[in-house]
Amino acid sequence: MRRRNARQRRQRRGFTLIEVLIVVVILGILAATVLPQFTASAEDAKESSAVQNLQTLRGQIELYRLQHRGKYPGDGSTAAKDFLDGMLLSSDESGTTGPIGTKPLGPYINRQFPPNPFSGASGVKIVTDVAAAVPDDSKTDSWFYNPATGRIKLNWSGLAADGVTKIADL
Repeated sequence: MRRRNARQRRQRRGFTLIEVLIVVVILGILAATVLPQFTASAEDAKESSAVQNLQTLRGQIELYRLQHRGKYPGDGSTAAKDFLDGMLLSSDESGTTGPIGTKPLGPYINRQFPPNPFSGASGVKIVTDVAAAVPDDSKTDSWFYNPATGRIKLNWSGLAADGVTKIADL
């Protein structure tokens, strides 16, 4: 009987240190292979959102021009507010804006201006040359816009998933 109790004491329930270390190493290897895929997916989603926002904005700016005798929103102004009002409020053919529903045209963008998916900002910076505008990773200005030409681009300096094309220049 004595031997049986001694044997039972030696047989402990649980894992040895080596078994636990092996499990931790395996989990570490799995995490190292899976996490980069999630990071890449997040970047791809941001890029896709940026491209879609850019296409939508360009389409709505062109629609505004067609309905306002060839003038772009904010034409003749250097204030971003004039551009945003033209896109977010109702307007008439001359470009005079008013609350939603008080003028026959617009709004061209519902509720709010789309944010930059990389910075979260939704502000607009008025520039005279959109192509030459240098992205500055601003936390307030997410778009560069030229009211004389209607050209708009994203204020972001990163590369797209292909490593070559800049989203801002699409």
